[in-house]
Amino acid sequence: MSENRTTGVRRGARAAGVGAAAAVAIGLLSAGAANADTFVPLPDGQKVSPSGTVTITRTAEHALISPSLAANGAGRVVWVSGTAVAEVAETPEGEVGPWNGPSGREGSNNSSTHGASQLNTGYIVGCQVSIADDAISAGVSGGVSTDGVSAGGSLGVNLGPGEVKFVQISSKDILKAGTYAVDYQDAEIEIQGCAGYAQARAYTVVEIIGDHYSKTTLYGMPFSIG
Repeated sequence: MSENRTTGVRRGARAAGVGAAAAVAIGLLSAGAANADTFVPLPDGQKVSPSGTVTITRTAEHALISPSLAANGAGRVVWVSGTAVAEVAETPEGEVGPWNGPSGREGSNNSSTHGASQLNTGYIVGCQVSIADDAISAGVSGGVSTDGVSAGGSLGVNLGPGEVKFVQISSKDILKAGTYAVDYQDAEIEIQGCAGYAQARAYTVVEIIGDHYSKTTLYGMPFSIG
């Protein structure tokens, strides 16, 4: 079994803030400050595919929520960290090719089908929407718009009331059986345009190509981002 690991870049001085906050459950980094950062620890999770050939594990997940520097009442920033691991016992040898989504369009960020099996991880962010399991079935829910957002540095997301977007942190192609991991530290997601409450939750998808196609998804616990 081989191990393939992608480690995200530490995002500036935020790492120090996360380390200092790790000793508390949920609280303010600066006591009494109206606009202080809020540290949110999140539970580990695991999902095994029905065939038993794929096991997804997420550990060390947490979020640090900050007011947006725009200070417009409709923005906020969340810094997310965690480790997503996929143990894959069987997969056909694929060849990475073009994305193949519905009607020839690009696939969404929680679905690959681009010629090779794949591990994909990120966050679902919603504005004035409760992101429960039944709201994200198959990645799309009736009446809820779902768009993909590419990773790279700070991720900006514009959300209106009732909207949900998938924010991809990273992905890794699975070309043979083995252990594949993505580590991310203080990846920044900036939300704008949402004047109401907002929620987020992690997702990790492993999609296996071939005659015995499977798609296994592990969701994290939803958390408020203000």
